[in-house]
Amino acid sequence: MQFLVYILVYPFLWLISILPFRLLYAFSDFLYFWVYKVFGYRKKVVRDNLKLVFPDKSEAEIADITKKFYSHLCDMIVEAIKSLTISEKAMKEHFKFTNVELLNDIENSNRSTILMCAHYGSWEWIFILNTYVDKNTKGYAVYKRLANPYFDRLVKRIRAKYNSHLITTKETIPVLIKAKVNGELTISGFVSDQTAKPHTALHWGEFMGYKVPMHTGAEMLAKKLDLAVVFFKVKRLKRGYYETTFEVITLNPREYKDYEITDKFFRLVEKQIWEAPEYYLWTHKRWKHKDIVPEQFR
Repeated sequence: MQFLVYILVYPFLWLISILPFRLLYAFSDFLYFWVYKVFGYRKKVVRDNLKLVFPDKSEAEIADITKKFYSHLCDMIVEAIKSLTISEKAMKEHFKFTNVELLNDIENSNRSTILMCAHYGSWEWIFILNTYVDKNTKGYAVYKRLANPYFDRLVKRIRAKYNSHLITTKETIPVLIKAKVNGELTISGFVSDQTAKPHTALHWGEFMGYKVPMHTGAEMLAKKLDLAVVFFKVKRLKRGYYETTFEVITLNPREYKDYEITDKFFRLVEKQIWEAPEYYLWTHKRWKHKDIVPEQFR
């Protein structure tokens, strides 16, 4: 059944991916009409999140952010599909880096890097980064395996075109330890703003004014393997065009107290959100555990 779904859906995705950008975003507008106006996908979740973290904004302001968010969400969906056939040249035109030399300097000091980012702006085309770094530096991105194994392999194949490899959370530790032991340099991407399970979270930190459970895996690995930690900030320049700036969180993670690196990361994410809230992924129930903070974390 999963293979049948794949062979039925894949041709449709491929046809969308070969559309020129002008028609691609026309399709995004069509998608926006159905996702936002007709079905209202998670509209209540989005509005509740926005009202929670922006209590001083008016109803009109919340409505404006909501509409802009859904438009951007649909753009990201079609951009992910575009990844099937987009050329390296086109991707480099649409997704630029302002200071990739920062990563090259870390490489030249024989250090591996953890990249931390949020569900903000666009992260679909970040894997083009590997064409700007040393070809011997292997890129990894931590992801959640797709339920359909055929689509899962497809996504992995797309990323691998540019020496970027997807690994699950369980694979991350052994893969990076092995690379460290073998003296291999790596750049590993972590989307680190997801909601952690409250009963297993080691740290509850403040995010947009509320205590929430936080994932600390990136910080833990950085300290364990002595990896540089870098934040990448994605800015939308205009429709379909993005610019990424890298900012060092620390080159010496073992000098930080537990969870200070994680907290520093979230302060950077908050700054992004305040600058342009419509580009954050508001469909997730990120603050659903804010009322059950364990006593030891209050």
